[in-house]
Amino acid sequence: MVSLADQLLVLVMLINFIMLGSSRMAFVIRAVAAQGVILGIIPGLLHPFSGHLLAITVSIILAKGVVIPYLLNDAVRKAQIRREVEPFIGYVPTLLLGAVFTALAFVFAQKLPLAPEHRDLLFVPASIATLMTGFLILTTRKKAISQVIGYLVLENGIFIFGLLLAEAMPFMVEAGALLDLLVGIFVMGIVINHISREFSSVDTSRLQTLREE
Repeated sequence: MVSLADQLLVLVMLINFIMLGSSRMAFVIRAVAAQGVILGIIPGLLHPFSGHLLAITVSIILAKGVVIPYLLNDAVRKAQIRREVEPFIGYVPTLLLGAVFTALAFVFAQKLPLAPEHRDLLFVPASIATLMTGFLILTTRKKAISQVIGYLVLENGIFIFGLLLAEAMPFMVEAGALLDLLVGIFVMGIVINHISREFSSVDTSRLQTLREE
């Protein structure tokens, strides 16, 4: 089961590159939804089956794979945006940075004083690589919705690292973090809707031109 979890983490990192290289909002949202579903499956591969584990797994899949992507798609539809046309950094340079950060994540993970049973697993490098992917999306994209997606990918990276601590930290902590994330996405959807209504754009770079009268 652990080897299958590592294979799923490889898929998670491949999805990171898909999100970094795509300009289509709907496609990126589907990618982050797929990533959320994969992350929801992994806990079931690492721990003995129980009703509590099943409830948390289903909650994670519903939140990350269904509810949050639905809210994001609804925000995209209301704001009438289909693509991230002019990011701060182009897609090819962003992909190259993502590749560099992923390679560095593996190097850095080897330097950490991990427990012997964790040293050969992909959780730490996948966590760092996903965190850096979220950071890249958050800082290189102009659209507010893209930045919300970056925030979501950042949380996925934190979630992956938390899987190593699942035995010491109850799953309810992660469930609480998911609730906070869901509220944050809901609030950001409202903010995006108001920005689009008032300024006819969700390009955050344009907000820098606002001045107090």
